[in-house]
Amino acid sequence: MKKHNFYAGPSILPQYTIEKSIEGIKDFAGTGLSILEISHRSKEFVACMNDTIALFRELLGIPEGYKVLFLGGGASMQFCMVPMNLMEKKAAYLNTGEWAGKALKEAKLFGEAVEVASSKEKLFNYIPKNYTVPADADYFHITTNNTIYGTEIKKDIDCSVPLVADMSSDIFSRPVDISKYALIYGGAQKNLAPAGVTFVIVKESVLGKVTRPLPSMLDYRVHIKGESMFNTPPVFAVFAAQQTLRWLKELGGVKAIQKKNIEKAAVLYNEIDRNKLFRATIADPEDRSLMNICWVMSDNYKELEKPFADFAKSKGMLGIEGHRSVGGFRASTYNALPQESVEALVSVMKEFESKN
Repeated sequence: MKKHNFYAGPSILPQYTIEKSIEGIKDFAGTGLSILEISHRSKEFVACMNDTIALFRELLGIPEGYKVLFLGGGASMQFCMVPMNLMEKKAAYLNTGEWAGKALKEAKLFGEAVEVASSKEKLFNYIPKNYTVPADADYFHITTNNTIYGTEIKKDIDCSVPLVADMSSDIFSRPVDISKYALIYGGAQKNLAPAGVTFVIVKESVLGKVTRPLPSMLDYRVHIKGESMFNTPPVFAVFAAQQTLRWLKELGGVKAIQKKNIEKAAVLYNEIDRNKLFRATIADPEDRSLMNICWVMSDNYKELEKPFADFAKSKGMLGIEGHRSVGGFRASTYNALPQESVEALVSVMKEFESKN
């Protein structure tokens, strides 16, 4: 029986990435050595790093004046690195979920961190609108996609202060106007690579303005100077990211994958809205994530939650349980998830409906 991977992260990777990674584990770039044991200073891996950065720049249309970094520590490390490097006195945060809240908490260690708006009172089931960003903020931080609750900011917002975005779970899923951002960061384990590497896209002109001393490992300028090799980078994860970006380029790039993502999400949302057993947790289509689709049993069928989970798993649907903090169900429909997996899940939902 075919297994369909809906896990939220680490999550599905393109089969191309898996196959090329296996080849690299056996023999990297014709060296006779595994990517797992190659020196990060070898000319072969330096070429891999440079190519991965070039693919980032090409696929996202990154303009001059920005640097692409590959770091360790996960996106959670960026929760402190961002304010450490960018906040002199004050920063503004939009609180749209668990990870946005954690970023805000860390920022408070470095200065005044203002919550401009929050959707917490409604369990983060919408994206706040009509908020005001303080004009004296050193930057404004947003989390574009909220994996736990299934909301997403799908457009690049205009902002009068430097804009910072955590794009861990929707990077490369849609075109992004990089010029509107001062800094974008994210963990790789959603749309890019296995866990272990964090990407940072940073506008150089926003750096070097804080007066606090910075530890070398937490200073973006140090990593820029070291070309992401100030210390040993996550070699294998960078190599895998290179394969994913090559796969994406072959598909036609970000615009092409965005079209596929919109089509996939529509198939599942349409079934959730149609099926009497289920109810979407995000009512406004504008706020619904294309990457993490969340739903629950309808009020009259709550007792069927576990039976449906067991039934879906028996049919090969893996990872559709909602986050432990909210329950219900979640299907992560990242770039690498094929349309057939979404259609298979919809068929399971229809079959369960017919039995109940």
